[in-house]
Amino acid sequence: MPNFDQNFEATRLAMLSKQHPDIVKVSGEVVFCAEDDEDRLSGTSWTLEDDIFDQVTESGFKLHLLELLDNFIEYRGQCNELPKKEGIVRFGGGTLNIEWLPNGTTQLSK
Repeated sequence: MPNFDQNFEATRLAMLSKQHPDIVKVSGEVVFCAEDDEDRLSGTSWTLEDDIFDQVTESGFKLHLLELLDNFIEYRGQCNELPKKEGIVRFGGGTLNIEWLPNGTTQLSK
């Protein structure tokens, strides 16, 4: 089992924020969860301060973030790092950060 790199997620999110500075300057959050029986992303719920959802999709930001979340969940599973099934990505002011939550915490898991 590989050792979990504590900087992996923050580094990747920082790279994504540099790639999409116009999007991450707007306040928003993405609640996400993974399948119960496998380490794969299964659902998200987006909340954005401004009406930029078309820009989020067309710019590729949405796809890139979803791919990252799927990678994070899979990586945490490989390393047996908990929690690994639910969380929130918050952005605004030019940065992205992630908060992992205990299973069953988000509205997506209910």
